[in-house]
Amino acid sequence: MGVQEQRGTTAIEGGRIAWRRVGDGPPLVLVNGYAATAQDWDPTFLEALAAGRTVVCPDNRGMGASTGDVADLTVDAMADDVAAVVGDFDLGPVDLAGWSMGGFIAQTLAARGTVEVRRLALLSTDPGGDVAVQRTAEVQRRLTDHDGTPDEQARRLLGLLFPEPLATDIYAQVGQVVADARAAIDVDVLSAQEAAMERWYAAPAAERLDALTRLEVLAACGDADVVIPPANVDRFAASLPGTWTARLTGGGHAFMAQEPVRLAALLGAFFAT
Repeated sequence: MGVQEQRGTTAIEGGRIAWRRVGDGPPLVLVNGYAATAQDWDPTFLEALAAGRTVVCPDNRGMGASTGDVADLTVDAMADDVAAVVGDFDLGPVDLAGWSMGGFIAQTLAARGTVEVRRLALLSTDPGGDVAVQRTAEVQRRLTDHDGTPDEQARRLLGLLFPEPLATDIYAQVGQVVADARAAIDVDVLSAQEAAMERWYAAPAAERLDALTRLEVLAACGDADVVIPPANVDRFAASLPGTWTARLTGGGHAFMAQEPVRLAALLGAFFAT
């Protein structure tokens, strides 16, 4: 990566949250999703975001180099961890972006008001509770299936993150890298994240969404996303008047890896206004 990068950890009760800090300039906190680490961000996307900005990417607890108790894990607890990282840096007002489950964490943190969030970008995510449009039972089964070899898990994951034939092409290019990453993940952490997401959908969303109406919000997705249906962009727009909305034609759940420069430019324009 051609921009300045630092790595470190922040103390939390019973553990430490690992982070990457890339670039220099106004702060952007970038929160990753289910089964993902700070190392998993598309490098072109991250480098484009970090042109003229400081981008802080935490590992959720139990993922990557982060530690901590995952028993009874909740989205609120993961938001606490991100808040600890922000406080450790003393960044002042931050822009905040979250992808997938990271979008749940970002919404929760922004709604609290305990961290000063300037603008909020929600990528391939949903508003939770009974407001969300949830994935099909078959996609849920495939997403949370821990069976098979790491290679089989990698193939299954890529088939959910990207539309065909792109998923097959990406598997041919980086399938072994994804398989190695899957092999390194503690299944107990995945199960804890899955339980946290179940709680996200079971809890009411109205109070949190009402708190977010004070912010400028961008909701963006790929229109071929099967993990979190694109209709959730419309749910955000209905709940949060004035929301910027964007759909990438042909984009899957990991659409930032399909159009990294284009999406980074959209985020840059949103955060600059």
